[in-house]
Amino acid sequence: MLKVGVLGAGHLGKIHLRLLNQSDEYELVGFYDPDEINAKKVAAEFGYTHYDNINNLIDAVDVVDIVTPTLSHFDCAKKAIEKGRHVFIEKPITNTLEEAEELLELSKKHNVKGQVGHVERFNPAFLAVKGKIENPMFIETHRLAEFNPRGTDVPVVLDLMIHDIDAILSVVPSEVEKINASGVSVISQSPDIANARIQFKNGCVANLTSSRISLKNMRKTRFFQRDAYISVDFLEKKVEVVKMKDAPENPGDFDMILQNAEGDKKQIYFENPEIDVNNAILDELETFADAINNDNTPIVSLEQGTNALRVALQIIESFEN
Repeated sequence: MLKVGVLGAGHLGKIHLRLLNQSDEYELVGFYDPDEINAKKVAAEFGYTHYDNINNLIDAVDVVDIVTPTLSHFDCAKKAIEKGRHVFIEKPITNTLEEAEELLELSKKHNVKGQVGHVERFNPAFLAVKGKIENPMFIETHRLAEFNPRGTDVPVVLDLMIHDIDAILSVVPSEVEKINASGVSVISQSPDIANARIQFKNGCVANLTSSRISLKNMRKTRFFQRDAYISVDFLEKKVEVVKMKDAPENPGDFDMILQNAEGDKKQIYFENPEIDVNNAILDELETFADAINNDNTPIVSLEQGTNALRVALQIIESFEN
């Protein structure tokens, strides 16, 4: 079992603490939180060991789980990596691209592994269809959330849209060519609503919309590719897979047949992939343990986390142009 320590005991930090404490892959050593009142409250309520010094906790573990505000990700991760500790970092990986690239170099220098907490990669609905997403040419995402003051310290792109950016980058086999975006601040100092159009070199286009002042929650992505349409509802954990194939010569009475202007006939049929219920946060933490123990590349590597941040920052930069 890998010894793990958690930095940050806020809303998400407490979830990580609970899951790590239950996991068979980890031994939870303790946690550090700079807010002493909160730290003592969490320690008293749940019985986790509270460290009052960040360096002492890092020294006592193999893996450091960083669930602190984004602004402190870099400093926390740098401390851990320089001591030879593996790091799990909540998304976004860091506040700036320069910080992310420095962590990448440090991880290589100190031969440690890192994973970024893009939890939607472990969403059971996405896992159920990821193998069916082949060279999509148009992607549309809507990630809408009711207002919550937690997270408004960063633009909606880094708070919400970055989930979809990472998922899209994981299935589009091409580099980004061009980005156009717009963002509007309604209640926060930074944009609360954003729309981005990402054009890839292979011709794929992704249209992303995110809002954190919506009247309802929605997390949907639609993938369009040759002879297939795939819809993923990350919130409801449901999928739709609609495929087309050449129509049979003698279709049945209930077969759905489409005919285009050229006379080509296609049969439409539906697939219902099985969705395996899971705990996505526990899965991302435990697959990281597997990557460390088996010397494999983590499912969401520091490099992939950096790429998602790079695109997110390009979208934010596009607001100002």
